[in-house]
Amino acid sequence: MEVRAGEIVALLGNNGAGKTTALRTISGLLVPTRGSVLLEDAPLTGVPPHTIVRRGIAHVPEGRRIFNRLTVRENLVMGAYTRTDSGVAADLDRVFTLFPRLNERITQVAGTLSGGEQQMLAIGRALMGRPRLLLLDEPSMGLAPVLVEQIFDTVRDINRQGTTILLVEQNAAMALSVAQRGYVIETGAIVLSGTAAELADNPDVRRAYLGE
Repeated sequence: MEVRAGEIVALLGNNGAGKTTALRTISGLLVPTRGSVLLEDAPLTGVPPHTIVRRGIAHVPEGRRIFNRLTVRENLVMGAYTRTDSGVAADLDRVFTLFPRLNERITQVAGTLSGGEQQMLAIGRALMGRPRLLLLDEPSMGLAPVLVEQIFDTVRDINRQGTTILLVEQNAAMALSVAQRGYVIETGAIVLSGTAAELADNPDVRRAYLGE
């Protein structure tokens, strides 16, 4: 599986197929028993997760995993914990431009936010690390359709601003609508790949993931 600079790549598969495992392996939370993970030809296998963050990979995990007892602002600042530059304030402004609702909730305890707001916060926290590659795991899970549209509009904006994205998403139609390319994973193995349009037109993909 390859993700090229500037792309949005979708990773599709049923529950238990290995999508989350793939993301956790890329971000260093799991160590592969064979094979390797490379970032611009530099090996990441065995590199600690905090070092992988410093190298430019941020992970928005399934279930959001925000710091429930911290405020919105404190969660966002935690996303910049690896940074010592002077651009943190500017990046806070960037997150608030992408997610104005977070600015309205800046002093609110994160655990009291709605599900959609928590998802915005999880993505915003990851962006505070200025990642080159953003790993998104099921960003639409549990959200109302109107919020799903909003989240994916923002995913497009983040990509247009220069961040490469690897997207795991059960809503295959939505994922393929924003991605340039995609892969299908079954029981831990990539079984199909192609452009988003090719996958959307593939009869097997349509039957298995698009409800047709």
